[in-house]
Amino acid sequence: MTERTLYVGRDRPIRISAGHRLLHHDGKCSRPHGHNYEIAVKVKGELREEGWVVDKGDITSIISEWDHMFLLEDGDPLVEAFESSGDGDSLVVLDAPPTAEMMSVVLERRLADALPDTVSEIRVQVSETAELCGGSEF
Repeated sequence: MTERTLYVGRDRPIRISAGHRLLHHDGKCSRPHGHNYEIAVKVKGELREEGWVVDKGDITSIISEWDHMFLLEDGDPLVEAFESSGDGDSLVVLDAPPTAEMMSVVLERRLADALPDTVSEIRVQVSETAELCGGSEF
């Protein structure tokens, strides 16, 4: 087989809107707010019999699970507030602060769990603003 690279969102990023806050931040990011995130993914792996490394839809479906959701760190009192108000289904609770860097780590892990074993490398970049992008280098 032949190893190839698939880029999803490299030149035209996948866009999601999501809220978050950084619980242990001393500045304004400790307040609930939101961003229009831009996400790009690089996947390396063996070409499959379908002629691709992975189905693009398998990547975008995982990312879209965070669209119009609120990302919080486990232990944030807002988790309980969302749940008691009936909005618990709008939460994504992470084991770490919901920074762009950590979001890229979590998405890389989720993609690794969901994509076939023929995939050898996954890299994700998450842009929170035009000035801030976290993740693996392409």
